[in-house]
Amino acid sequence: MVPPQLPEPGGPPDAQPSAAEDLRGSADDPDWTPAPLGPLLGVIGALTASNVMANAILPDWAYVPWNLAVAAGLVALAVRSDGQSMESMGLSPSAAPRGLKLGFTFSAALVGVYALGLAIPSTRGLFLDERADVPFTEMAYKVFIEVPLGTVLLEEVAFRGVLPAMFGRRVRPSRRSGFTADAAAAGLFGLWHILPSWNVSEVNPVFRDVLPDTVGQAAGIVGGVLVTAVAGMGLSWMRNRSDSVVAPATLHATSNGVGSALAWLAQRVL
Repeated sequence: MVPPQLPEPGGPPDAQPSAAEDLRGSADDPDWTPAPLGPLLGVIGALTASNVMANAILPDWAYVPWNLAVAAGLVALAVRSDGQSMESMGLSPSAAPRGLKLGFTFSAALVGVYALGLAIPSTRGLFLDERADVPFTEMAYKVFIEVPLGTVLLEEVAFRGVLPAMFGRRVRPSRRSGFTADAAAAGLFGLWHILPSWNVSEVNPVFRDVLPDTVGQAAGIVGGVLVTAVAGMGLSWMRNRSDSVVAPATLHATSNGVGSALAWLAQRVL
């Protein structure tokens, strides 16, 4: 009789490291060296150029196709020049159901928070954003096409998929290396929102009344960067929890889409 095989310390004998762990290497590997910076700097440079193009140069109609093309280009660059895989970037179709389940759970809770905020008079003014004062067709296009395909897809692929995986290959393996990689990507996610936050004090009456002129603009930019960086860490937790960017993408699309719809409604009801 063959004696049963005992598990080795640290896990079963057939346990395999995840795709991301396999690329990062082992914490006790004396020969570990960080991956070259070139591919990572190329992705950061491409995102910087894309941000300027989308927010300051391209016409509105080009926003969605441009961002779709950039997202595809980032994935191709990460795979070909950095050895990443769909699994290491959280883009594996097999993990999508887990991502949807987690994303829908948090999205339902967020919709409840939004509804409560709209119902309470003291917070209702936060929904009065002049950018939402548009015709119904324009609002519908933003909620169902621009937000999910133009904004969310690129941002989740870049900041919860490509960048954490690439940073992970350049951080010395340790118990906190995953957190460090996520934090670096979240910091860039915050900086990504400098241009979108540029005029928030002019279009939202709450910011305009409390912090007018240059002070309001500076507060809007700094606040936008900090809030989105912190939100980025939460979204990264969802991606890690489900092994899929579908989870944060679902919540992200709900946040922006439902928020835009409620802001449009507030312009006509309040």
